[in-house]
Amino acid sequence: MRIDVVSVDLPLKKKFAISKGSAVIKTNILTILGERYCGEAAGSVAYGPSPDVMESDLLKGAAALGQARKITPEALAMVDSLSIGSNARAALMGMAVNALSGDSGKLPWEVLGLDSPGRIRTSVTFALLDPATTVERVICSPQSIVKIKMGDSHDEALLDLLKHVRGKEIRVDANGGWSVARAEEMIAQLAKIGVKIIEQPTAEEFVAEWPRLKGAHRQVELFMDEGMNTRRDVEEFNSSVDGINIKMAKSGGILEAVRMARAAKKAGKKVMLGCMVESSIGIAPAMYMGSLADYFDLDGPLLLNHDIADGLTYRSDTITVGKTIVGGPVLRQDVIPKQTNR
Repeated sequence: MRIDVVSVDLPLKKKFAISKGSAVIKTNILTILGERYCGEAAGSVAYGPSPDVMESDLLKGAAALGQARKITPEALAMVDSLSIGSNARAALMGMAVNALSGDSGKLPWEVLGLDSPGRIRTSVTFALLDPATTVERVICSPQSIVKIKMGDSHDEALLDLLKHVRGKEIRVDANGGWSVARAEEMIAQLAKIGVKIIEQPTAEEFVAEWPRLKGAHRQVELFMDEGMNTRRDVEEFNSSVDGINIKMAKSGGILEAVRMARAAKKAGKKVMLGCMVESSIGIAPAMYMGSLADYFDLDGPLLLNHDIADGLTYRSDTITVGKTIVGGPVLRQDVIPKQTNR
């Protein structure tokens, strides 16, 4: 069974900057089974891992998985247990789910026993820039749900300008860039202008303080992203957060992501499905489990100069999939380098 491991450079429309890192080109690693079924490993702009590490992990995982004659449902459990990085496991898992879908003719969520994702509305992210530029881009954006990165020295100026934005649902992500005292102040100010969803106001070590930071602003929901990787984290932090942001690259793939979502729902918490800067190939598994989520931040392909696969349709803030998603997104022919690693 042939599994190729291919590095791809993804130029971004604009520099993507958060409080702890930035990029203008994102290098992700693809796994491709039989020249059709794909998965994507994407690291964090701030936290990695590097493309070299992901490629090394994927070569190990592909060698183990490639010993089988074909992908079977049992292969998902095998990938789930591989001792490689979570980003690489997520890529192999996505590829395997797509292969099961294509071989069976079933929709990917049917293969997993999940309900149809239906119509999904996603936020689109605006990275850290000078405040005037950020707000101008927000106002001009066709998307109605916007996520603003905060957590640097421009926060006050940005907050003043955001007060004048109309017709947008504004969400904020500080990526842990605020101290506890600063977060308390910012949450109060953001609540006054109608912001209801704030991701990672402080570093993970201060999550226990979050209920106090909200004060009387019960309409604000605080979502944990950094440090929210597995079901164990859901169980550890559920008493302190209003919701969790699940990313395939951090959970290790859709099996653990589904376990996380179900554990959060059982605890009465909200579920957001998020992403790295990645193409439709990396986004697709989150779409497959869309029936388990309350909010979506799946804008990765919108940040790229060009998507590299077909299968997901973005119209303004709405993402849809159709019958063509059987087998997962189809990689565009001009993407694959002439030389591939096996």
